[in-house]
Amino acid sequence: MAKTAFDKIMDGLTDALAYAEGDEGRGKAHVVELPAVDVKAARKKLGLSQDKFAAAFRISPSTLRKWEQGTRYPQGPARVLLTVIDREPEAVLRALLDDEAA
Repeated sequence: MAKTAFDKIMDGLTDALAYAEGDEGRGKAHVVELPAVDVKAARKKLGLSQDKFAAAFRISPSTLRKWEQGTRYPQGPARVLLTVIDREPEAVLRALLDDEAA
């Protein structure tokens, strides 16, 4: 009998839990390394002040300053967002504007 979607999801969750508990034969961890983002350079490339950049991309001005000063470093989703802002700022701005319109 073919497995249902539920059965497949349960199998995956069971494997994930077993792996998390140390059974490395039940799964494989994939680590994705993101390149470091020069936040200040990304902001300057857009010609924005810290306050305007923070407002445009909905980042706390304090957090932005800490990133630029190197006292804190963006992690996880923030790092991904900054990478996209650095490469395709218009795409992020469009997404944010579409979000406001909804």
